[in-house]
Amino acid sequence: QVQFVESGGGLVQPGGSLRLSCAASGFTFSNYVLSWYRRAPGQAREWVATHNVGPYTMYAESVKDRFIISRDNAKNTVFLQINSLKLEDTAVYYCHRTNYPNDAWGQGTQVTVSP
Repeated sequence: QVQFVESGGGLVQPGGSLRLSCAASGFTFSNYVLSWYRRAPGQAREWVATHNVGPYTMYAESVKDRFIISRDNAKNTVFLQINSLKLEDTAVYYCHRTNYPNDAWGQGTQVTVSP
């Protein structure tokens, strides 16, 4: 059974940083592309960043140059370093296998940016 457990969120002031973690299980982690998504209050879930099985990464324009996605295949964990946080980054953040829409979603981790 595929599972994702996100952690590391919190309350932070604008300009602050957080490191989000996502522990995955139920599949051979190193063989799959992983992504982070987020859902802001009252909005649809949106894609944030993707890490392929090699070293390549992609980012949404709104987070490019501020967020860094990385993965540790030995620990079945994907990370999202989020820097220079803005009020509009407030959301619940989720990780997921890219292109596997039938996988269950985790509970996410709440990031709240507030003065």
